[in-house]
Amino acid sequence: MKQIITVATTALAALSFLFTNVSAQPAGMMTPNETRKIEVTGFSEMEITPDELYFTVSLREYFKDEKNQKDKVLISTLEKQLTKAVTEAGLAKENLTVSGLGGYQQHWDKNKKPATFLENKQYQLKVERADKLDGILSKVDSRGILYANMSRMDHSQKEEFKRQVKINALKAAKEKATYLLEAIGEKVGGVLEIRELEDNYSYPVPMYKSNMRMMAMEASADAAPDSEVDYQKIKISYRMQAVFEIK
Repeated sequence: MKQIITVATTALAALSFLFTNVSAQPAGMMTPNETRKIEVTGFSEMEITPDELYFTVSLREYFKDEKNQKDKVLISTLEKQLTKAVTEAGLAKENLTVSGLGGYQQHWDKNKKPATFLENKQYQLKVERADKLDGILSKVDSRGILYANMSRMDHSQKEEFKRQVKINALKAAKEKATYLLEAIGEKVGGVLEIRELEDNYSYPVPMYKSNMRMMAMEASADAAPDSEVDYQKIKISYRMQAVFEIK
């Protein structure tokens, strides 16, 4: 029984000595194997001019003689005009796709004439410049154009630009770490950790300087009007966090 008590007492004494040594170590003292490091954040931003503009173009059937509801211009006729204009503008047929279909009933005199259904059709048109749209619509029957709105904008090399912005943000982080350490007589070492903090893409909504109804005016097929679209650049930004060793 005495042997068991002696062993237990010895173990307790050793444990007490261990805790005493740990508590006696000064606060903030680095262990021999601990790496000195600095953590910084780098930021980079880029503005690019979009080269992919997406417009929604709406065509509608109408009567040349609206009063008597005669000489109806069919949606198929207007679509052929639009398709031909897109081809003549040097664009691939894939740049023009159908995005919607609808229609409405037109009542002129309920007692004398039945309601007439007029079809309308929406298309998505991708162009690289806004003035391309003006040239294309000038070759479509103006009375058949209901409206044309820009729905979104993008860039064909956006992924490459995103990659470059990330690289620039990381370089900015290292540059920051370098000058901060030099200020206290230290040197930056190898990178220990890299993290992407956030990304940000700004796609501003375009503003029209004039009403699209101006496009409904008769225009020469050979003379396209100047662009009426004013839009901002796409903005891409990244923040990169990096941890560097202090030599």
